[in-house]
Amino acid sequence: MLFAPKTPALRRWRLWFGALVVAEIGWFALTRPPFSGHFRSILLLALIPLAVVGYVYLLAAVAAFLEQRDWDYQMKQVIVIMLGLSVGFFVSVLSAISTASIEASVTAECPQGGCDPGDSPSE
Repeated sequence: MLFAPKTPALRRWRLWFGALVVAEIGWFALTRPPFSGHFRSILLLALIPLAVVGYVYLLAAVAAFLEQRDWDYQMKQVIVIMLGLSVGFFVSVLSAISTASIEASVTAECPQGGCDPGDSPSE
């Protein structure tokens, strides 16, 4: 009986592509960016989950590499925990920066705040 697949998770591209699709859907569902901007800004916003999934892939590759090394078990645990914390820090900083840029673009489009798409500011 085979409990694990023959190919490791790092070599299965469908798994990582699925993770990227889920990350993109979750990212746009949580941030709900205004789509009235330029295509370039939406593309840059869509690249953020790609960076996060790539960083998680790098963490998984390093953890798999450390498993093969003949080091102390606690040392491996400390390295993997530090890498996991760096992923969390990377994601939180990236979300803070992107949230600030989204808010700045929305504020630039409607300086009064509370503008409806049908309303035009009176001059």
